[in-house]
Amino acid sequence: MQKTNYTPAGRATSDLVLEIFRASARLLTAGDRLVAELGLTSARWQLLGTIVYAERAQPVSWIARDMGANRQNVQRIVNDLVKEGLLEFQPNPHHRRAQLVVLTEAGRKAFDLAMQLQTPWINELAEGLDMESIQTAHQVLKHLRNRLEEDPAE
Repeated sequence: MQKTNYTPAGRATSDLVLEIFRASARLLTAGDRLVAELGLTSARWQLLGTIVYAERAQPVSWIARDMGANRQNVQRIVNDLVKEGLLEFQPNPHHRRAQLVVLTEAGRKAFDLAMQLQTPWINELAEGLDMESIQTAHQVLKHLRNRLEEDPAE
């Protein structure tokens, strides 16, 4: 095995990234379990949340960008949620082919129910954690995401 020449910060960041991958997998599994009774998955829940928190209705490509996800994967999930009546397409006055994705009343209800399940779960998960540490972790992750979004290789 080839030896790597990490700087101390590089080693620490590599360890952090590996831990993020592990935590992400566990969070997705926990999220799937949490909202399964609603007919949702973590991916569907995340997509609904992205739409709820957007400033205005957006086409699939913009939603995918906001999620940091692949447009084709988002399109597939959107199509499934349209079939299930949680989302609908509406005309886009700025682009005929890129329809806007809009939450239906059933979609709003499903998202609200998911958030009602999430609140006690996240409060329990946060128990015993130091608020300052949580805020620092959030800032570090936000900084890493911003650096990755600036990467011209993407």
